[in-house]
Amino acid sequence: MSRYTYLGPAGTFSEAALAPLLKSGDSAQPAANVTAALESVRSGNSDYALVPIENSVEGVVARTLDELAVGDPLMIIGEQVLEVSFVLMAKPGVSLKGIKRIATHPHAEAQCREYIAKNLPHAEIIMTHSTAAGAEAVANSDADGAIAAEVAAQRYGLEVIERNIGDRNGAVTRFVIVSKLGSIPAPTGHDRTSLAIFIAADHSGALLEILTEFAVRGVNLTFIQSRPTGSELGQYHFIVDAEGHIHDERVGDALKALYRICSEVRFLGSYPRADKVQPTSTKGMTDDAFKSAELWLNQVRDGKRA
Repeated sequence: MSRYTYLGPAGTFSEAALAPLLKSGDSAQPAANVTAALESVRSGNSDYALVPIENSVEGVVARTLDELAVGDPLMIIGEQVLEVSFVLMAKPGVSLKGIKRIATHPHAEAQCREYIAKNLPHAEIIMTHSTAAGAEAVANSDADGAIAAEVAAQRYGLEVIERNIGDRNGAVTRFVIVSKLGSIPAPTGHDRTSLAIFIAADHSGALLEILTEFAVRGVNLTFIQSRPTGSELGQYHFIVDAEGHIHDERVGDALKALYRICSEVRFLGSYPRADKVQPTSTKGMTDDAFKSAELWLNQVRDGKRA
């Protein structure tokens, strides 16, 4: 039996993303925010946490990136991708014209701006820490309407006024499953490796040096984001997602090179990609090519071949 914590409250997209992972006997509890969800794992109160890390429209979830980069190390062991579909909800009997205050999460508001501008141009937007909290605000009469997942309407006894109100169809959110340090998931052939990279000192070409270590080994990056270290103004570290697994020769070789030139490299995990996309590769950049080159070098060093 496993204990999960997810970004709550109940009725969020996080709960929907977690549902397929739960097995008989598993437990799931909501946390007030990303920090609380991850701290639950660090403290041992939960085995795993599921938190959002990236949205196809709004981009990164900064709090998740920052929490993974500092504090007691945690490890990403998997990811889930969920299509995000927003609905407008209110108490039974309330019409569109009766909505003067809308409660929702900032990411949800940003993805429904066209709908709001067209249909509720004069409504006050009340920002909440989750979409489900917006629905809860309506249930408590602290707002007239909410933009959230449809499951929240069912949970809080609200009626759906309109579905699919997002500005873009097919928006998705990527969630990560996080645990304490331990066994790394075995390579699947369609993996992702996440890192927090701290440069030794800010200087011209610092980012290029990092990117070069991946490029010369044929490791494609799927994500890179700079984040302030919090130590002083102008100091940043980088969160990077690379195709492949730490047990892949070229990925491991790139990590060793980064370790030599950076002040710190925090390994955040190697785990299966939800989309099952295999890493791109070019001639001379496969695992077999790296192993063959290593064998050749060792033979030359041993004087067995030229």
